[in-house]
Amino acid sequence: MDSSSRFDRDTAVALRSPGVYDTDLSADWTIFGVVNGGYLLALLGRALGDALPHPHPFSVSAHYLAPSLPGPAVIRTETVRTGRTLSTGQASLYQRAEDGTEREHIRVLATYGDLDALSDDVRTSAKPPAIPPYEHCLGPSDAPEPLPGSAEIARLLDIKLDPATLGWALGAPSGKGEVRGWFGLADGRDPDPLSLLLTVDALPPTAFDLGLSGWTPTVELTTHVRCRPAPGPLRVSITTRNLAGGFLEEDAEVWDSADRLVAQSRQLARAPR
Repeated sequence: MDSSSRFDRDTAVALRSPGVYDTDLSADWTIFGVVNGGYLLALLGRALGDALPHPHPFSVSAHYLAPSLPGPAVIRTETVRTGRTLSTGQASLYQRAEDGTEREHIRVLATYGDLDALSDDVRTSAKPPAIPPYEHCLGPSDAPEPLPGSAEIARLLDIKLDPATLGWALGAPSGKGEVRGWFGLADGRDPDPLSLLLTVDALPPTAFDLGLSGWTPTVELTTHVRCRPAPGPLRVSITTRNLAGGFLEEDAEVWDSADRLVAQSRQLARAPR
C-alpha cells in the first residue's frame, strides 16, 4: 500500500479482532452527499484481501442495501472456502443509525486468487474502445459548471471524457447510453487490482447520456478483475442498452496502457427519479 496516495489512505482498515475491521468513510469520495459505490467496493476489497489467503480480487459481487454516509464504519468478513488457487469470502459494511443500532449497508461475496500466477494465454475478440488522445478529451475543469453532485470526488480523480459521449453536458444527450474516457487517480498513483474496483464505478453514469440527471444509485455491482494493470492511464467504456421499469444496467470495460482488458463489470442501477 502506498501511504502517500489518498486512495490508499482512505481505504485503510484497522483489524479490531479476527475478521472484523474498523474504517472511516471519507467525505471526499461522495456524490450527491452519498459515498461512491466503487470506493466502497475497494474498501471492502481491501478488508477481504487482508482476511483471505490469496492477494487479488478475481470476482467481487456487491449488493448495496442502504446509502452509506461519511463517518465511522465496521467491516465484518467471513472466509467461506479456501482452496489451492482460489479462496472465497464475504464481507459486510455496517454503520450506526441515529437510534444507535447497527445497520448493514453493503454485502459482498468475492473470490480471490493470485493474478501473477495466471497463464499468459489470451484468446479474445475484444478490442480497446476508440477514444481520442488524452489531450483531446475533456475533464471537469473544461465544463462551464461543475458536474452536479460530484465536486468532492472530482478533485481526487483524473478523468478526461471522449467529447463524442459528452453531449449531455451541453444539454444534448445522444440517447445511446454511452460514456467513454481516460481514468486515473489525481495524485498519479498507478492502477492495481484493488483500484480497478473503484474504476468501474467512477465515470459519470450512462443515465446522463440517456437524458436523465441526478443520483443513479447502484443496486448490485459485479466486477471481474482479469489481470494486473500496467502502469499508466486506463481507458474505460460504459454502455447501457436497456432502461426499463426505472432500472438500467451499466456494462463497463477497463483497458490498460498495454491494450489489455484488465477489468469488466455489470451493475444494476436505479434510474434517476
